[in-house]
Amino acid sequence: MCCLVLWSSCRNDFETVASTGSLEFSKDTVYLDTIFSNIGSSTYNLKVYNRSDEDINIPTVRLAEGEASNYRLNVDGVPGKVFENVQILAKDSIFIFIETTFDVNNLPTNPKEFLYTDQLLFDSGGNEQKVELVTLVKDAVFLFPEKYADGTTEMLNLGDDDNPIFVKGFFLDDDELTFTNEKPYVIYGYAAVPGNRTLSVEAGARVHFHNGGGIIVAQGGSMQSIGAPSLDPEAMENEIIFEGDRLEPGFADTPGQWLTILLTPGSVNNQFQYTTIKNSTVGLWVDTSPVSLKNVQIYNNANIGLLAQNSSVIGENMVINNSGQSSLAIQLGGSYDFRHCTFANYWTGSFRSFPTVSIENTLETDTEIFVADLIKADFTNCIIYGNERRELSLYQNSERAFNFKFENSLIHFEDPTGEFSNDPLYDFLNPALYPATRFNLDPVFQDTELNNFNIESGASGADGIGKPGVLPLKDLNGVDRSNPRDAGAYESIEF
Repeated sequence: MCCLVLWSSCRNDFETVASTGSLEFSKDTVYLDTIFSNIGSSTYNLKVYNRSDEDINIPTVRLAEGEASNYRLNVDGVPGKVFENVQILAKDSIFIFIETTFDVNNLPTNPKEFLYTDQLLFDSGGNEQKVELVTLVKDAVFLFPEKYADGTTEMLNLGDDDNPIFVKGFFLDDDELTFTNEKPYVIYGYAAVPGNRTLSVEAGARVHFHNGGGIIVAQGGSMQSIGAPSLDPEAMENEIIFEGDRLEPGFADTPGQWLTILLTPGSVNNQFQYTTIKNSTVGLWVDTSPVSLKNVQIYNNANIGLLAQNSSVIGENMVINNSGQSSLAIQLGGSYDFRHCTFANYWTGSFRSFPTVSIENTLETDTEIFVADLIKADFTNCIIYGNERRELSLYQNSERAFNFKFENSLIHFEDPTGEFSNDPLYDFLNPALYPATRFNLDPVFQDTELNNFNIESGASGADGIGKPGVLPLKDLNGVDRSNPRDAGAYESIEF
Protein backbone atom coordinates (compact mmCIF):
# COMPACT_ATOMS: atom_id res chain seq x y z
CA MET A 1 0.00 0.00 0.00
CA CYS A 2 2.85 2.38 0.77
CA CYS A 3 4.32 1.72 -2.67
CA LEU A 4 0.93 2.33 -4.28
CA VAL A 5 0.59 5.68 -2.47
CA LEU A 6 4.10 6.74 -3.49
CA TRP A 7 3.47 5.68 -7.13
CA SER A 8 0.15 7.55 -7.26
CA SER A 9 1.70 10.74 -5.87
CA CYS A 10 4.17 10.78 -8.75
CA ARG A 11 1.58 10.52 -11.58
CA ASN A 12 1.24 13.43 -14.03
CA ASP A 13 -2.53 13.12 -14.66
CA PHE A 14 -3.03 16.86 -14.56
CA GLU A 15 -0.15 17.81 -16.81
CA THR A 16 -1.41 18.95 -20.18
CA VAL A 17 0.00 20.09 -23.49
CA ALA A 18 -1.32 23.00 -25.51
CA SER A 19 -3.87 22.33 -28.23
CA THR A 20 -2.31 22.05 -31.67
CA GLY A 21 -5.50 22.54 -33.68
CA SER A 22 -6.22 18.82 -34.00
CA LEU A 23 -9.56 18.72 -32.22
CA GLU A 24 -12.37 16.80 -33.85
CA PHE A 25 -16.06 17.66 -33.66
CA SER A 26 -19.31 15.71 -33.93
CA LYS A 27 -20.53 18.39 -36.39
CA ASP A 28 -18.84 21.11 -38.38
CA THR A 29 -22.06 23.17 -38.35
CA VAL A 30 -24.72 23.21 -35.64
CA TYR A 31 -28.14 23.99 -37.08
CA LEU A 32 -30.47 25.14 -34.34
CA ASP A 33 -33.42 24.75 -36.72
CA THR A 34 -36.16 27.37 -36.80
CA ILE A 35 -37.32 29.45 -33.85
CA PHE A 36 -39.78 32.25 -33.37
CA SER A 37 -38.59 35.74 -32.47
CA ASN A 38 -38.05 36.09 -28.72
CA ILE A 39 -38.75 32.38 -28.09
CA GLY A 40 -35.81 30.31 -26.90
CA SER A 41 -34.58 27.37 -28.94
CA SER A 42 -34.17 23.81 -27.79
CA THR A 43 -30.76 22.85 -26.43
CA TYR A 44 -28.40 21.39 -29.02
CA ASN A 45 -25.12 19.64 -28.31
CA LEU A 46 -21.68 19.49 -29.87
CA LYS A 47 -19.13 16.87 -28.86
CA VAL A 48 -15.44 17.84 -28.94
CA TYR A 49 -12.93 14.97 -29.19
CA ASN A 50 -9.28 14.72 -28.18
CA ARG A 51 -8.03 11.74 -30.18
CA SER A 52 -4.40 12.17 -29.06
CA ASP A 53 -2.53 10.22 -26.40
CA GLU A 54 -1.93 13.34 -24.28
CA ASP A 55 -4.17 15.52 -22.14
CA ILE A 56 -4.57 18.87 -23.86
CA ASN A 57 -5.40 22.40 -22.80
CA ILE A 58 -7.43 24.70 -25.06
CA PRO A 59 -6.45 28.29 -24.19
CA THR A 60 -9.85 29.74 -25.22
CA VAL A 61 -13.25 28.50 -26.28
CA ARG A 62 -15.51 31.39 -27.23
CA LEU A 63 -18.29 32.72 -29.41
CA ALA A 64 -16.98 34.94 -32.22
CA GLU A 65 -19.36 37.70 -31.13
CA GLY A 66 -18.30 37.23 -27.53
CA GLU A 67 -20.62 38.50 -24.81
CA ALA A 68 -22.71 40.29 -27.46
CA SER A 69 -23.74 36.99 -29.04
CA ASN A 70 -27.34 35.83 -28.81
CA TYR A 71 -26.14 32.25 -28.47
CA ARG A 72 -25.62 30.75 -25.02
CA LEU A 73 -23.12 28.01 -24.17
CA ASN A 74 -22.52 25.46 -21.49
CA VAL A 75 -19.03 23.97 -21.78
CA ASP A 76 -18.53 20.79 -19.80
CA GLY A 77 -21.07 21.92 -17.19
CA VAL A 78 -20.07 25.59 -16.98
CA PRO A 79 -22.34 28.31 -18.50
CA GLY A 80 -20.95 31.33 -20.33
CA LYS A 81 -19.88 32.71 -23.68
CA VAL A 82 -16.08 32.91 -23.30
CA PHE A 83 -14.00 30.20 -21.58
CA GLU A 84 -10.31 29.90 -20.84
CA ASN A 85 -8.05 26.88 -20.29
CA VAL A 86 -10.52 24.16 -21.17
CA GLN A 87 -8.95 20.74 -20.65
CA ILE A 88 -9.74 17.47 -22.42
CA LEU A 89 -8.10 14.25 -21.27
CA ALA A 90 -6.34 11.92 -23.70
CA LYS A 91 -8.72 9.81 -25.82
CA ASP A 92 -11.62 11.66 -24.22
CA SER A 93 -14.22 14.28 -25.11
CA ILE A 94 -16.38 17.06 -23.69
CA PHE A 95 -19.91 18.24 -24.43
CA ILE A 96 -20.84 21.79 -25.39
CA PHE A 97 -24.55 22.67 -25.15
CA ILE A 98 -25.89 25.52 -27.28
CA GLU A 99 -29.10 27.60 -27.13
CA THR A 100 -30.26 30.89 -28.59
CA THR A 101 -32.97 33.54 -28.42
CA PHE A 102 -33.22 36.31 -30.97
CA ASP A 103 -35.50 39.32 -31.42
CA VAL A 104 -35.91 40.32 -35.06
CA ASN A 105 -37.38 43.63 -33.91
CA ASN A 106 -33.85 44.72 -32.99
CA LEU A 107 -32.89 44.67 -36.68
CA PRO A 108 -33.30 47.92 -38.63
CA THR A 109 -35.29 46.25 -41.45
CA ASN A 110 -37.51 44.04 -39.23
CA PRO A 111 -37.63 41.10 -41.70
CA LYS A 112 -40.16 38.28 -41.56
CA GLU A 113 -37.29 35.79 -41.50
CA PHE A 114 -33.69 36.24 -40.53
CA LEU A 115 -30.75 33.82 -40.67
CA TYR A 116 -28.77 34.37 -37.49
CA THR A 117 -25.23 32.99 -37.44
CA ASP A 118 -22.18 32.98 -35.21
CA GLN A 119 -19.07 30.87 -34.78
CA LEU A 120 -17.76 28.77 -31.94
CA LEU A 121 -13.97 29.35 -31.88
CA PHE A 122 -11.38 27.03 -30.34
CA ASP A 123 -7.95 28.54 -29.64
CA SER A 124 -6.57 31.34 -31.84
CA GLY A 125 -3.91 32.10 -34.42
CA GLY A 126 -2.61 29.20 -36.42
CA ASN A 127 -4.27 26.66 -34.11
CA GLU A 128 -7.74 28.17 -34.35
CA GLN A 129 -10.60 25.84 -35.22
CA LYS A 130 -14.23 26.79 -35.62
CA VAL A 131 -17.74 25.37 -35.76
CA GLU A 132 -20.51 27.33 -37.47
CA LEU A 133 -23.77 28.11 -35.64
CA VAL A 134 -26.88 28.73 -37.77
CA THR A 135 -30.48 29.52 -36.78
CA LEU A 136 -33.46 30.64 -38.85
CA VAL A 137 -35.53 33.13 -36.86
CA LYS A 138 -39.14 33.88 -37.85
CA ASP A 139 -41.10 36.90 -36.81
CA ALA A 140 -44.60 36.05 -35.59
CA VAL A 141 -47.79 37.48 -34.18
CA PHE A 142 -48.09 36.39 -30.54
CA LEU A 143 -51.51 36.06 -28.92
CA PHE A 144 -51.76 35.26 -25.22
CA PRO A 145 -53.88 35.82 -22.11
CA GLU A 146 -53.21 38.91 -20.04
CA LYS A 147 -51.13 38.65 -16.89
CA TYR A 148 -52.43 40.80 -14.06
CA ALA A 149 -50.49 42.78 -11.49
CA ASP A 150 -51.29 40.26 -8.74
CA GLY A 151 -49.57 37.50 -10.73
CA THR A 152 -52.75 35.78 -11.95
CA THR A 153 -53.53 35.07 -15.61
CA GLU A 154 -56.65 35.83 -17.63
CA MET A 155 -59.05 32.86 -17.60
CA LEU A 156 -62.04 31.61 -19.60
CA ASN A 157 -64.96 29.74 -18.07
CA LEU A 158 -65.93 26.77 -20.25
CA GLY A 159 -68.59 25.67 -17.79
CA ASP A 160 -71.41 27.65 -16.20
CA ASP A 161 -71.94 29.54 -12.95
CA ASP A 162 -72.89 26.37 -11.09
CA ASN A 163 -70.11 24.22 -12.56
CA PRO A 164 -67.31 26.52 -13.67
CA ILE A 165 -64.43 25.11 -15.72
CA PHE A 166 -61.62 27.64 -15.91
CA VAL A 167 -58.82 27.51 -18.49
CA LYS A 168 -56.12 29.99 -19.38
CA GLY A 169 -57.44 32.00 -22.29
CA PHE A 170 -58.71 35.26 -23.73
CA PHE A 171 -61.23 36.63 -26.23
CA LEU A 172 -59.83 37.84 -29.53
CA ASP A 173 -60.32 41.55 -30.17
CA ASP A 174 -61.98 42.68 -33.39
CA ASP A 175 -58.61 43.58 -34.92
CA GLU A 176 -57.32 40.07 -34.15
CA LEU A 177 -60.10 38.15 -35.89
CA THR A 178 -58.33 37.83 -39.25
CA PHE A 179 -55.29 35.55 -39.45
CA THR A 180 -53.30 36.41 -42.59
CA ASN A 181 -50.35 34.66 -44.24
CA GLU A 182 -47.96 37.57 -43.66
CA LYS A 183 -46.55 36.15 -40.42
CA PRO A 184 -47.11 32.96 -38.43
CA TYR A 185 -49.38 33.18 -35.39
CA VAL A 186 -48.33 31.74 -32.04
CA ILE A 187 -51.12 31.23 -29.50
CA TYR A 188 -50.67 30.73 -25.77
CA GLY A 189 -53.67 29.39 -23.88
CA TYR A 190 -57.08 29.37 -25.56
CA ALA A 191 -57.91 32.07 -28.10
CA ALA A 192 -61.70 32.49 -28.02
CA VAL A 193 -63.92 33.80 -30.80
CA PRO A 194 -66.70 35.94 -29.22
CA GLY A 195 -70.37 35.44 -30.02
CA ASN A 196 -71.57 37.15 -33.21
CA ARG A 197 -67.99 37.40 -34.46
CA THR A 198 -66.12 35.38 -37.10
CA LEU A 199 -62.51 34.25 -37.03
CA SER A 200 -61.31 34.29 -40.65
CA VAL A 201 -58.12 32.35 -41.44
CA GLU A 202 -56.77 33.23 -44.87
CA ALA A 203 -55.13 30.92 -47.39
CA GLY A 204 -51.49 30.17 -46.59
CA ALA A 205 -51.79 31.10 -42.89
CA ARG A 206 -49.72 29.19 -40.31
CA VAL A 207 -51.10 28.99 -36.79
CA HIS A 208 -48.96 27.53 -34.00
CA PHE A 209 -50.04 26.65 -30.47
CA HIS A 210 -47.92 26.53 -27.37
CA ASN A 211 -48.44 23.58 -25.04
CA GLY A 212 -51.94 23.86 -23.56
CA GLY A 213 -53.16 26.16 -26.34
CA GLY A 214 -56.11 26.00 -28.70
CA ILE A 215 -59.05 27.87 -30.22
CA ILE A 216 -62.60 28.08 -28.86
CA VAL A 217 -65.55 29.36 -30.89
CA ALA A 218 -68.26 30.64 -28.54
CA GLN A 219 -72.03 30.44 -28.97
CA GLY A 220 -73.06 32.55 -31.95
CA GLY A 221 -69.46 32.79 -33.16
CA SER A 222 -68.02 31.33 -36.36
CA MET A 223 -64.70 30.03 -37.64
CA GLN A 224 -63.86 30.01 -41.31
CA SER A 225 -60.53 28.49 -42.27
CA ILE A 226 -60.53 28.87 -46.05
CA GLY A 227 -57.34 27.67 -47.68
CA ALA A 228 -56.71 27.00 -51.37
CA PRO A 229 -54.96 24.35 -53.49
CA SER A 230 -51.16 24.59 -53.58
CA LEU A 231 -48.87 24.35 -56.60
CA ASP A 232 -46.21 22.62 -54.48
CA PRO A 233 -47.72 19.69 -52.49
CA GLU A 234 -44.75 19.66 -50.10
CA ALA A 235 -44.65 23.41 -49.44
CA MET A 236 -48.46 23.59 -49.12
CA GLU A 237 -48.09 27.33 -49.69
CA ASN A 238 -51.80 28.04 -50.05
CA GLU A 239 -53.14 25.63 -47.47
CA ILE A 240 -53.75 26.51 -43.84
CA ILE A 241 -51.85 24.60 -41.17
CA PHE A 242 -52.61 24.40 -37.45
CA GLU A 243 -49.82 22.79 -35.40
CA GLY A 244 -47.60 23.16 -32.33
CA ASP A 245 -44.92 25.80 -31.85
CA ARG A 246 -41.99 23.37 -31.70
CA LEU A 247 -40.42 23.75 -35.14
CA GLU A 248 -37.58 21.25 -34.79
CA PRO A 249 -37.77 18.23 -37.14
CA GLY A 250 -38.01 15.92 -34.14
CA PHE A 251 -41.41 17.43 -33.30
CA ALA A 252 -42.80 17.44 -36.84
CA ASP A 253 -45.13 14.50 -36.15
CA THR A 254 -45.30 14.38 -32.35
CA PRO A 255 -48.90 14.07 -31.04
CA GLY A 256 -50.29 16.05 -28.11
CA GLN A 257 -48.32 19.28 -28.49
CA TRP A 258 -51.47 21.40 -28.06
CA LEU A 259 -55.09 20.84 -27.13
CA THR A 260 -57.86 21.37 -29.68
CA ILE A 261 -60.02 23.56 -31.88
CA LEU A 262 -63.38 23.53 -30.08
CA LEU A 263 -66.64 24.57 -31.74
CA THR A 264 -68.91 25.02 -28.73
CA PRO A 265 -72.73 24.56 -28.71
CA GLY A 266 -74.43 27.23 -30.74
CA SER A 267 -71.50 28.24 -32.90
CA VAL A 268 -72.62 28.77 -36.49
CA ASN A 269 -71.46 28.69 -40.12
CA ASN A 270 -68.15 26.95 -39.41
CA GLN A 271 -66.11 26.04 -42.49
CA PHE A 272 -62.69 24.43 -43.05
CA GLN A 273 -61.24 24.07 -46.55
CA TYR A 274 -57.75 23.00 -47.60
CA THR A 275 -56.74 22.92 -43.96
CA THR A 276 -54.34 20.62 -42.10
CA ILE A 277 -54.64 20.11 -38.33
CA LYS A 278 -51.78 18.14 -36.77
CA ASN A 279 -50.06 17.13 -33.54
CA SER A 280 -52.91 18.02 -31.16
CA THR A 281 -54.73 16.16 -28.41
CA VAL A 282 -58.12 16.35 -30.17
CA GLY A 283 -57.77 17.77 -33.67
CA LEU A 284 -61.27 19.23 -34.09
CA TRP A 285 -63.98 19.00 -31.42
CA VAL A 286 -67.49 19.83 -32.69
CA ASP A 287 -70.07 20.12 -29.90
CA THR A 288 -73.70 20.62 -30.99
CA SER A 289 -72.66 22.79 -33.92
CA PRO A 290 -72.59 22.67 -37.72
CA VAL A 291 -69.35 22.45 -39.71
CA SER A 292 -68.37 21.88 -43.33
CA LEU A 293 -65.04 20.11 -43.90
CA LYS A 294 -63.66 20.00 -47.44
CA ASN A 295 -60.12 18.88 -48.32
CA VAL A 296 -59.21 18.71 -44.64
CA GLN A 297 -56.40 16.56 -43.19
CA ILE A 298 -56.06 15.75 -39.47
CA TYR A 299 -52.97 13.88 -38.29
CA ASN A 300 -51.13 12.76 -35.15
CA ASN A 301 -53.77 13.17 -32.46
CA ALA A 302 -52.98 12.02 -28.94
CA ASN A 303 -56.65 11.11 -28.42
CA ILE A 304 -59.14 11.76 -31.26
CA GLY A 305 -58.90 13.31 -34.71
CA LEU A 306 -62.49 14.51 -35.20
CA LEU A 307 -64.80 14.38 -32.17
CA ALA A 308 -68.42 15.22 -33.08
CA GLN A 309 -71.18 15.35 -30.46
CA ASN A 310 -74.80 15.84 -31.54
CA SER A 311 -73.59 17.97 -34.44
CA SER A 312 -74.14 18.45 -38.15
CA VAL A 313 -71.02 17.62 -40.15
CA ILE A 314 -70.46 17.48 -43.91
CA GLY A 315 -67.09 16.05 -44.94
CA GLU A 316 -65.55 15.75 -48.42
CA ASN A 317 -62.04 14.60 -49.37
CA MET A 318 -61.04 14.27 -45.72
CA VAL A 319 -58.12 12.23 -44.39
CA ILE A 320 -57.64 11.46 -40.68
CA ASN A 321 -54.87 9.23 -39.34
CA ASN A 322 -52.74 8.34 -36.34
CA SER A 323 -54.92 8.81 -33.28
CA GLY A 324 -54.34 7.38 -29.82
CA GLN A 325 -58.04 6.51 -29.63
CA SER A 326 -60.36 6.96 -32.64
CA SER A 327 -59.72 8.99 -35.76
CA LEU A 328 -63.46 9.75 -35.96
CA ALA A 329 -65.67 9.57 -32.87
CA ILE A 330 -69.38 10.37 -33.20
CA GLN A 331 -71.22 10.66 -29.87
CA LEU A 332 -74.74 11.62 -28.83
CA GLY A 333 -76.17 11.30 -32.30
CA GLY A 334 -76.41 14.12 -34.82
CA SER A 335 -76.37 14.27 -38.62
CA TYR A 336 -73.31 13.32 -40.70
CA ASP A 337 -72.56 13.02 -44.39
CA PHE A 338 -69.07 11.90 -45.45
CA ARG A 339 -68.13 11.48 -49.10
CA HIS A 340 -64.78 10.32 -50.47
CA CYS A 341 -63.09 10.34 -47.07
CA THR A 342 -60.23 8.20 -45.76
CA PHE A 343 -60.48 7.39 -42.06
CA ALA A 344 -57.34 5.51 -41.09
CA ASN A 345 -55.54 4.72 -37.87
CA TYR A 346 -52.03 3.31 -37.89
CA TRP A 347 -51.16 4.48 -34.38
CA THR A 348 -48.01 2.86 -32.94
CA GLY A 349 -47.31 5.17 -30.00
CA SER A 350 -49.03 2.89 -27.47
CA PHE A 351 -51.69 0.21 -27.15
CA ARG A 352 -54.90 1.32 -28.87
CA SER A 353 -58.25 -0.08 -27.69
CA PHE A 354 -60.52 2.12 -29.83
CA PRO A 355 -61.46 1.56 -33.49
CA THR A 356 -60.74 4.00 -36.30
CA VAL A 357 -64.42 5.02 -36.46
CA SER A 358 -66.73 4.92 -33.46
CA ILE A 359 -70.44 5.83 -33.73
CA GLU A 360 -72.97 5.98 -30.90
CA ASN A 361 -76.12 7.87 -29.96
CA THR A 362 -75.17 8.19 -26.30
CA LEU A 363 -72.73 10.16 -24.19
CA GLU A 364 -71.78 8.86 -20.77
CA THR A 365 -70.40 11.08 -18.00
CA ASP A 366 -69.40 10.23 -14.45
CA THR A 367 -72.95 10.84 -13.22
CA GLU A 368 -75.33 10.51 -16.18
CA ILE A 369 -75.96 8.96 -19.59
CA PHE A 370 -77.31 11.28 -22.30
CA VAL A 371 -79.12 9.96 -25.38
CA ALA A 372 -80.02 11.67 -28.68
CA ASP A 373 -81.14 10.69 -32.18
CA LEU A 374 -78.56 9.70 -34.73
CA ILE A 375 -80.50 11.29 -37.58
CA LYS A 376 -78.06 9.94 -40.13
CA ALA A 377 -74.45 8.87 -40.53
CA ASP A 378 -73.85 8.32 -44.22
CA PHE A 379 -70.47 7.20 -45.53
CA THR A 380 -70.26 7.07 -49.34
CA ASN A 381 -67.11 6.04 -51.24
CA CYS A 382 -65.09 6.06 -48.02
CA ILE A 383 -62.25 3.97 -46.59
CA ILE A 384 -62.20 2.91 -42.92
CA TYR A 385 -58.97 1.04 -42.22
CA GLY A 386 -56.13 0.61 -39.73
CA ASN A 387 -53.73 -1.75 -38.03
CA GLU A 388 -56.28 -3.38 -35.69
CA ARG A 389 -58.65 -6.24 -36.57
CA ARG A 390 -61.88 -4.26 -36.12
CA GLU A 391 -61.86 -0.62 -37.14
CA LEU A 392 -65.59 0.15 -36.84
CA SER A 393 -67.69 0.33 -33.67
CA LEU A 394 -71.46 0.93 -33.56
CA TYR A 395 -73.41 1.37 -30.33
CA GLN A 396 -77.13 2.09 -30.21
CA ASN A 397 -79.35 3.05 -27.30
CA SER A 398 -82.68 1.67 -28.49
CA GLU A 399 -84.61 4.58 -26.96
CA ARG A 400 -83.50 6.88 -29.77
CA ALA A 401 -82.96 6.66 -33.52
CA PHE A 402 -79.79 5.16 -34.93
CA ASN A 403 -79.63 5.66 -38.70
CA PHE A 404 -76.45 4.90 -40.63
CA LYS A 405 -75.31 3.65 -44.04
CA PHE A 406 -71.97 2.66 -45.52
CA GLU A 407 -72.22 2.72 -49.31
CA ASN A 408 -69.56 1.64 -51.83
CA SER A 409 -66.95 1.84 -49.11
CA LEU A 410 -64.02 -0.28 -47.89
CA ILE A 411 -64.01 -1.31 -44.21
CA HIS A 412 -61.54 -3.29 -42.10
CA PHE A 413 -63.57 -5.53 -39.78
CA GLU A 414 -62.48 -9.08 -38.95
CA ASP A 415 -64.73 -11.29 -36.82
CA PRO A 416 -63.19 -14.80 -36.93
CA THR A 417 -65.07 -16.06 -33.85
CA GLY A 418 -68.47 -14.76 -34.98
CA GLU A 419 -68.80 -12.49 -31.96
CA PHE A 420 -70.84 -9.97 -33.96
CA SER A 421 -72.65 -12.37 -36.29
CA ASN A 422 -76.02 -12.00 -34.54
CA ASP A 423 -75.86 -8.23 -34.10
CA PRO A 424 -78.09 -6.57 -36.73
CA LEU A 425 -75.89 -3.47 -36.69
CA TYR A 426 -73.10 -5.59 -38.19
CA ASP A 427 -75.21 -7.41 -40.77
CA PHE A 428 -72.82 -6.68 -43.60
CA LEU A 429 -75.12 -8.43 -46.10
CA ASN A 430 -77.94 -5.99 -45.37
CA PRO A 431 -78.22 -3.84 -48.53
CA ALA A 432 -80.00 -1.10 -46.59
CA LEU A 433 -77.00 -0.62 -44.29
CA TYR A 434 -73.98 -1.71 -46.35
CA PRO A 435 -74.83 -1.42 -50.06
CA ALA A 436 -71.89 -2.40 -52.32
CA THR A 437 -69.43 -2.14 -49.42
CA ARG A 438 -66.29 -4.31 -49.37
CA PHE A 439 -64.46 -5.68 -46.35
CA ASN A 440 -60.85 -6.52 -45.47
CA LEU A 441 -59.30 -5.84 -48.88
CA ASP A 442 -55.92 -4.16 -48.52
CA PRO A 443 -56.23 -0.52 -49.66
CA VAL A 444 -52.47 -0.50 -50.38
CA PHE A 445 -51.74 2.95 -49.01
CA GLN A 446 -48.51 4.50 -50.24
CA ASP A 447 -46.92 5.24 -46.83
CA THR A 448 -48.97 5.24 -43.63
CA GLU A 449 -46.00 6.33 -41.49
CA LEU A 450 -45.73 9.53 -43.53
CA ASN A 451 -49.51 10.07 -43.61
CA ASN A 452 -49.50 9.39 -47.34
CA PHE A 453 -52.83 7.73 -48.15
CA ASN A 454 -52.67 7.64 -51.91
CA ILE A 455 -53.78 4.20 -53.12
CA GLU A 456 -52.09 2.02 -55.73
CA SER A 457 -53.76 1.63 -59.08
CA GLY A 458 -54.75 -1.94 -59.89
CA ALA A 459 -53.73 -3.25 -56.46
CA SER A 460 -55.84 -1.33 -53.94
CA GLY A 461 -59.04 -2.84 -52.61
CA ALA A 462 -60.55 0.65 -52.93
CA ASP A 463 -59.73 0.95 -56.65
CA GLY A 464 -62.88 1.27 -58.77
CA ILE A 465 -65.42 0.34 -56.08
CA GLY A 466 -66.95 3.81 -55.69
CA LYS A 467 -70.48 4.87 -56.55
CA PRO A 468 -70.61 6.94 -59.76
CA GLY A 469 -71.57 10.59 -59.73
CA VAL A 470 -70.71 11.25 -56.09
CA LEU A 471 -69.26 14.69 -55.37
CA PRO A 472 -66.66 16.11 -55.23
CA LEU A 473 -65.52 15.70 -58.82
CA LYS A 474 -61.81 16.13 -57.96
CA ASP A 475 -59.79 14.24 -55.35
CA LEU A 476 -57.60 15.71 -52.61
CA ASN A 477 -54.74 16.02 -55.10
CA GLY A 478 -56.96 18.03 -57.46
CA VAL A 479 -57.14 15.10 -59.91
CA ASP A 480 -60.40 14.44 -61.78
CA ARG A 481 -62.17 11.37 -60.44
CA SER A 482 -62.45 8.40 -62.77
CA ASN A 483 -65.59 6.49 -63.61
CA PRO A 484 -66.08 4.19 -61.80
CA ARG A 485 -64.83 6.16 -58.86
CA ASP A 486 -62.30 4.97 -56.28
CA ALA A 487 -63.17 4.94 -52.60
CA GLY A 488 -61.33 7.34 -50.32
CA ALA A 489 -59.94 10.84 -50.65
CA TYR A 490 -57.53 9.98 -53.47
CA GLU A 491 -57.83 8.56 -56.93
CA SER A 492 -55.49 5.59 -57.41
CA ILE A 493 -52.02 6.16 -58.87
CA GLU A 494 -49.06 3.99 -59.86
CA PHE A 495 -46.37 3.91 -57.17
